[in-house]
Amino acid sequence: MASDNRIATWQILNTVIPLLASSFALVAATRSFSYASLLEVPFLFILIILLMSRSFSLMHDCGHQSLFRSKVANRIAAFALSLIHGIPHHPWSRGHAFHHKYNGNWDRYRGPSALTTRLQYEQKNFSSKVFYRILRHPLLLFPGGFYYLIIKPRLALVLGFLGCSLSCGRKALSEFRDGKIPNIFAIINNHKSNHFYTREEVYDTVANSFLLLMLWWFLGSSIGHWHFWALYVCVMSSSAALMIAVFFIQHNFPGSYASDEKEWSYFKGAIEGSSFLQLPAILNWFTADIAYHHIHHLSERIPNYRLRDCHYANLHLLDDVHPLYLHQIPSCFSLILWDNQSLELVSVGL
Repeated sequence: MASDNRIATWQILNTVIPLLASSFALVAATRSFSYASLLEVPFLFILIILLMSRSFSLMHDCGHQSLFRSKVANRIAAFALSLIHGIPHHPWSRGHAFHHKYNGNWDRYRGPSALTTRLQYEQKNFSSKVFYRILRHPLLLFPGGFYYLIIKPRLALVLGFLGCSLSCGRKALSEFRDGKIPNIFAIINNHKSNHFYTREEVYDTVANSFLLLMLWWFLGSSIGHWHFWALYVCVMSSSAALMIAVFFIQHNFPGSYASDEKEWSYFKGAIEGSSFLQLPAILNWFTADIAYHHIHHLSERIPNYRLRDCHYANLHLLDDVHPLYLHQIPSCFSLILWDNQSLELVSVGL
């Protein structure tokens, strides 16, 4: 679990600098219409998506306080990387910590990959079944990913402020009618939002959104707003789709551990409910070795640059780990129901 600031800094630099360079190159290539750009644009687009995956993995490590030694360094790096990905880091990392705490416990899991039970699905009418299956189709990862990264945090912020204004306004008015002088600051501090758990989440979302709005306006003004948003939507949708897909298949795979509250085990959730994704070395680099997901779930404080060594040092203890091969990935996306009787993930119709 030993973090190394030199390795962490080098990982940030060898990811962010190529990402920025590739992004500028993509802008230049899409502004020129030539035969060379027809080959250059797809290459740059794929490279950016892969670098975004690595960048998100590094931001993810910061949320676990594992990339750098100090909490402050992790928070600063995470906030900077969150501007690349559009999603406020602090609220996301708190939700992700809940996933780690209860991985494999499908009675508790909530999130973008939440599944209904087989019985609940069978009780739905035909149109509801079709809608459920459409929402969990892999192609929906693209618009869903953009919503998850860019739209949802800003929507939560607007709804949170609106809810706070209405709730606090009613309470202040009630106190005023009772002949009291309302303490506005105390009322706001005691307000419980349905969209945020802590004030730090609100501060992080406000700061992230404010700086992003400035960046969007500056970049749009520099290269043209239509040009910027066309590229931005394509890049963010694709990168989010890839990241969510990787997360999904690492927990929803044939034979994955799926328990209820009563039978759930943290250890089994880590070892049997997290896959060992078999990737080529180059893809392991672009995903910052997140394929060693079983090790990551055993201890989230192990930085990505220690996962591989930890895996091979403990091979004799990892007989129950599920290796997941690339040809098995399509079958993962069919596992969209949880059978809480047999305690397994199943496909529709089985």
